[in-house]
Amino acid sequence: MSTSSAAALIRTKREGQRLSTAQWRDLAQGIAGDTWCDAQIGAFAMAVAWRGLDFHECRDFTFALRDSGRCLTWGDLPGPVLDKHSTGGVGDCVSMALVPWVAACGGYVPMISGRGLGHTGGTLDKLESLPGYDTNPAPERLRRVVRDIGCAIVGQNADLVPADRRLYAVRDVTATVDVPDLIVASILSKKLAGGAQALVLDIKTGNGAQIPDESAAMALAARMRAVAAESGIALAVALSDMDQVLGREAGNALEVRAVVDLLCGRACDPRLRDLTLALSAELLCIGGIADDRAAATVRLRRALDSGAAAERFARMVAAQGGPAAVLEHPQRCLPQAPVQRPVMATDAGFIQAIAVRELGECVVDLGGGRRVPGAPIDHAVGLAGVRGRGERVARGEPLATVHARTESDADAAAARILRAFRVGEEPALPAPLLRWLPQAQFPRAMTATVSA
Repeated sequence: MSTSSAAALIRTKREGQRLSTAQWRDLAQGIAGDTWCDAQIGAFAMAVAWRGLDFHECRDFTFALRDSGRCLTWGDLPGPVLDKHSTGGVGDCVSMALVPWVAACGGYVPMISGRGLGHTGGTLDKLESLPGYDTNPAPERLRRVVRDIGCAIVGQNADLVPADRRLYAVRDVTATVDVPDLIVASILSKKLAGGAQALVLDIKTGNGAQIPDESAAMALAARMRAVAAESGIALAVALSDMDQVLGREAGNALEVRAVVDLLCGRACDPRLRDLTLALSAELLCIGGIADDRAAATVRLRRALDSGAAAERFARMVAAQGGPAAVLEHPQRCLPQAPVQRPVMATDAGFIQAIAVRELGECVVDLGGGRRVPGAPIDHAVGLAGVRGRGERVARGEPLATVHARTESDADAAAARILRAFRVGEEPALPAPLLRWLPQAQFPRAMTATVSA
């Protein structure tokens, strides 16, 4: 048996032995091609979950995933190529707002995104709420959109990081979503293949996060930084709170509507707005567009107030086949669930704790997520108007509104929502929204010109 056969590589890792650089290349090519089946990919992911990877293996695996397909280069662009990634959170629709917002300030953002993982939603699934939006454009179309508009949000096609594309889908249904080494390799391989020169990483912590423990999140940040440093990409890392839904909505079309409202200056949740603004400002700084966060924030606020950020979003959506009237008539462009039922608080007091993961699982069970790879998604369902930790509620006030396909689905979701909220007499202060990790030892600024 070849030492590079699927069974041999899985056995080697299962037994806690190191794989060589060449073996990682063979493994990634096997996953990308048709020589590894889903069962073998799942067994490999579980072996990594059980045994872990050392730094050299994590680095080699990241680069092997990147090289399993072609890599994009952007030498003809007059500004820095920037990107952002979140480890996933309930109601986290920041990417959809950040991408056009940063583009309106002079950055170029060809974001390669993924679908939902576990109890958290995926950016691609959310954007596909918009009829006609093409998440897998042809390479020349992608280049044209990025060059003309400054941004695009796309998925992994057959040529771009194909190994991670298969692995990502299998992780979703094999309880390996939260394996740190797989997270590092998945994130960085996509960003490097997409040609990013600077990246902001948002690691969620709290009970609704993929990695709820802060010490584990810090370890993930350290591993991410070490691999990023060897790749040449500038990286900034923040920890952000997931002890409550990020905004007020959780569900594909509902979150797209929240982004449209944010960009158009309509009513939006302050946490969603503030986190998007903070991550965007840092990205402008490490990308060399702004000298500091204060200057970046001023620039971003101007882009928002002038309508430039909203206009970039609309142009991006239209260029990728979506509806041109998304800003003016989002209610006509997005699907709506036939059953919309408020869930009323049974007690008065302060919201002391929220089982955020349970709310995310609720959205999945309504049809807004997947239990098996490739399963269809109901883009209309989800939760709206979700209350936050520390807020005061009266008896009979809504904790959230369920958007469901059937009355029985709404009944089941309502019962779960009531169990997910703990209301008491004492006020509970919400956790800080985000905290930047020190980065003095890592690359800080990029040149204004993109090299090939």
